[in-house]
Amino acid sequence: MSLTDFASPWWLGFIVVVIALTAGYLWNQRRKQKHVLRFSNMELLESVAPDRPNRLRHLPTALVLVGLLFLTVALAGPTADQRVPRNRATVILVIDVSLSMEATDVEPTRLAAAQEAAKSFADGLTPGINLGLVAFAGTASVLVSPTANREATKSAIDKLQLSERTATGEAIFTSLQSIDTLGAILGGGDAAPPARIVLLSDGKQTVPQNLDDPRGGYTAARAAKDKNVPISTISFGTSYGSVEIEDENGVERVPVPVDDPSLREIANLSGGSFFSASSLEDLRDVYDTLEEQIGFEITRGDASRPWLILGVLCISVGLGSALVMRQRIP
Repeated sequence: MSLTDFASPWWLGFIVVVIALTAGYLWNQRRKQKHVLRFSNMELLESVAPDRPNRLRHLPTALVLVGLLFLTVALAGPTADQRVPRNRATVILVIDVSLSMEATDVEPTRLAAAQEAAKSFADGLTPGINLGLVAFAGTASVLVSPTANREATKSAIDKLQLSERTATGEAIFTSLQSIDTLGAILGGGDAAPPARIVLLSDGKQTVPQNLDDPRGGYTAARAAKDKNVPISTISFGTSYGSVEIEDENGVERVPVPVDDPSLREIANLSGGSFFSASSLEDLRDVYDTLEEQIGFEITRGDASRPWLILGVLCISVGLGSALVMRQRIP
């Protein structure tokens, strides 16, 4: 603990008073001891005061002095890191609904598992956060604009439908536009509310194929970085996932492995974090971590209450024990 951890460190100077009281008490006890030693007839002293005081007689005073020390620290206003729920924050949950999400390497399917975990994530976010939902395949759509109404988001999650192709960049650009729209509506502050995009996908971008295209994923990630909107990407699925595609030649089983490298790079370019999940349980763990990161912020706050409680308890016990042991207050 340093002086920078206190709101009013000058109150720590009261410790000098506590030290002075302690020194005065010790001096007084020593003076009494010398006075007792003046008796030359020890047998007479034994008859007058047969019960010699034990060391417990110092306990009440010691407790009061310790209590004063605790109260001194409380007066100085100690501070500590505290978890505070965020308010006015915006989170856009982006879910890939391309055909590869029909793969059954995650039971019952990637999409069904993603829907279940996403609803739990919505329920776990702190109430002060506005949550929006974007679904994307070949195009991206805002299904729910950022709102504190979790039921609307969960209802939209239940209605997600699969479609062809994967336009990751469009999903990010659409999310950024939704964040800007909400910021313009809310207003009322010098700085825009903090925002984050949580993007879940299982495959490689196919529209456009080049991630550095003006509408590609890497370009969108850089735009998010410029707007100070980190993207937390979740690579969901396994390397052995596959789906059945029906064409004129019949049904063909096509492998759809997850694409970790591109999702990791999108997170890095935007200043966000990358996660991978190969099961529903893994995905729940990822969302739990994100809830802690997004839903709370660490701030310095007042931490004097424990010191105040300790000080009052010590002084109360000290005074109470003095009344019991000496029938008087020290």
